[in-house]
Amino acid sequence: MKKQQFFWLLFILLAIVSGIFAFDFYSQNRWINCFLFSSISLICIILAQKSASSYIQKTEKLLLAIQKKDFSLFPEAEQNSLLDSTVKLYYQSKEEHLSHSSYKLLYEEILNQLEIGLMILSEKNSEWEVFYVNPVFLEILEIPKYNHWNLYESKTPNFYKIIEQTQYENSQEFFDISINENTKQSFSLRTKKVENVKNRFCIISLESVQKIIEQKEKLAWNNLMKVISHELLNTLTPVNSLIQNLEYIANQEAIDKEDQKDMQESLMIINNKSKQLLNFVDDYRQVAELPKPVFKTISLSYIVESALNFLKPEFEKNNIKIINSLENQTVFADQKMIERCLINLYLNAIYAVENTPEKTIRTEIKTLNKRIVLSVEDSGIGIPNEIKDKIFLPFFTTRISGSGIGLTLSKSIIEAHKGYLNYKALEQGSRFEIWFLS
Repeated sequence: MKKQQFFWLLFILLAIVSGIFAFDFYSQNRWINCFLFSSISLICIILAQKSASSYIQKTEKLLLAIQKKDFSLFPEAEQNSLLDSTVKLYYQSKEEHLSHSSYKLLYEEILNQLEIGLMILSEKNSEWEVFYVNPVFLEILEIPKYNHWNLYESKTPNFYKIIEQTQYENSQEFFDISINENTKQSFSLRTKKVENVKNRFCIISLESVQKIIEQKEKLAWNNLMKVISHELLNTLTPVNSLIQNLEYIANQEAIDKEDQKDMQESLMIINNKSKQLLNFVDDYRQVAELPKPVFKTISLSYIVESALNFLKPEFEKNNIKIINSLENQTVFADQKMIERCLINLYLNAIYAVENTPEKTIRTEIKTLNKRIVLSVEDSGIGIPNEIKDKIFLPFFTTRISGSGIGLTLSKSIIEAHKGYLNYKALEQGSRFEIWFLS
């Protein structure tokens, strides 16, 4: 038994014993003794009550601090099970609160570093309040920070109305708004609903379309510059070295046969490198200066058969099995450009199945969601995940003899027809889909 509990029980026991003696003396009309033992009993009860209330008050103080999240106290454990348990609960809650505050600070710092505007609304009593908003969001809309969502109605009425129309559900759309009476700007807006039994949140992300385009253009320009500089350095560095060698030989008074042979070899290499550079420039011109399509109604199955016949010697040479599933569909397109796109896809498929035991290329024409889809599927090695996002970049290739413009050119051709070219990885092989949207 702990010391405090022992004294508390002792006071109670003394109070009971004194009470019994007081009652006995009362029955004998011995008033002085009765008063004395009654006083002792009362004093013991008061001491027992004070001993108990002291720990109760300490416990209540700690519980109130936990409730109000006031962790400025430093209580110590005492030999009382209730108080000791409360002290442990206090320090546990304090640790959890500090941990929560640290994570909150970290998450807010991460969100503040985002390049897109982000606002999180929380619903309380059927009213929406601003749970979090990052600086980029306020900077985009050029507005101050408010804690109440309704206050944004007067500052950005168009934006506020759009959010209200989404009913704080999942949505994605583009809209144009004028900020501070300036020229209208285009924005990409997404809303995401997150809720549980107790809380409901609406996450709003906002990004300038112009900024997205600028970032994409900058990335594309950087990639193109890397490819061009790489190709130029690979070509001009050895050429420059050979020219210096030729200059050295030409400055000699007499040129022997061995030097003449070196000059011939150097000139041959320079000629080959020049042709290589001219081919590179021509490839770039094809991508950069794609001619406008000459539209007319054409049969897709006819174009597929024409492209397959053109590459028939390659299929036979590599023992490739051709499977066709062609619906009779017509599109409004440029026949030569679509056929060129198909030939590029078939050449990639031939390369993909080159070292596989089962060499199959399947072509399919079908309608899906009221759209016409032309797909080319192979049973080849597939495209590794780490490069699948780069396959449409100009001059990107994994083939030693490849130019890296086949897929880029094909994509540009389909986009010129208001369609799009998709890549899909298969369990065994790859599939490229051409979607004709009109």
